[in-house]
Amino acid sequence: MRFAISLPQGCPDGTFDPAAFAAYVLRAEELGFESAWAMDQTFGRAPRLNALETMTFAAAVPTRLRLGCSVWISPLHQPAQLAKSLATLDQLSGGRLEAGFGSGGQHRMFSAFGMTGDGLITRFTEGIEIMKALWTQPEISYEGRFYQLHEATMEPKPVQKPRPPIWLGGGAPPAVRRAPRLGDGFFGAGSSTTAAFADQVTVLHEALAEQGRDPAGFPVAKRIYIAIDDDAERARSRMADALAGVYGPSFGSTLLPVTVTGPAADCIKGVQAVADAGAGLILLSVLFDDAAQMERLATEVIPFVS
Repeated sequence: MRFAISLPQGCPDGTFDPAAFAAYVLRAEELGFESAWAMDQTFGRAPRLNALETMTFAAAVPTRLRLGCSVWISPLHQPAQLAKSLATLDQLSGGRLEAGFGSGGQHRMFSAFGMTGDGLITRFTEGIEIMKALWTQPEISYEGRFYQLHEATMEPKPVQKPRPPIWLGGGAPPAVRRAPRLGDGFFGAGSSTTAAFADQVTVLHEALAEQGRDPAGFPVAKRIYIAIDDDAERARSRMADALAGVYGPSFGSTLLPVTVTGPAADCIKGVQAVADAGAGLILLSVLFDDAAQMERLATEVIPFVS
């Protein structure tokens, strides 16, 4: 069982503390976390730092932690520019990038990005194909519905060869089935219940079997929104407030039932259930008191999950 921790992205205006952030990243490695992950979110009332810049700052901290984003809503990003940014980040981090992508669904404010939701999955697929090609081929030409490239070159390539690992997120069966076709691993969303995640793993294994791929070589991960607190009600209340801040009251309130909150025993039970459902990598996402939460999770929960 492998564990990852969320990167601190909550940052009211003018309060970012570079030393504290660096200390958090260093401590994450000391506590045995394998990787640290950001979230991609442009809009929201809660003040949260952007994923790419947060990861880049973390890359400057001298650790061996791998750095990922779960997940970039890639249709909202121009794929050539995103490919360049991620190749650069892989160079700056010495080859520690984990690239996570998802389509994001139809509820996005597409008009803010100069697009519509029409052909969302086609746009998503083309973007992944273009990024993979730019990372691995000396020159590419591509004729798609949304993107066309003619004799395009991009250097430097990522440090990792042939390219950084690609994780695909999603919950609906078609999205899960796309993961083996386009990516190297599947990342279950924090908004999925453990039961739903278990069903997704079943669909994933069916797709892998259809493609003749060994499940042992295709990692599975899941994000858990988690808050450890000896006072169970306080943990739920603080988690509810944090979710409302990040996702808005209407959607944030729907996520509380899928979170893991409360005393250590309750958190152990919730995390173990996700491991039993098929996760080989568990991303523990904390939304407040990041450093204190990480310490308690590392000492009071992780050692008791198998």
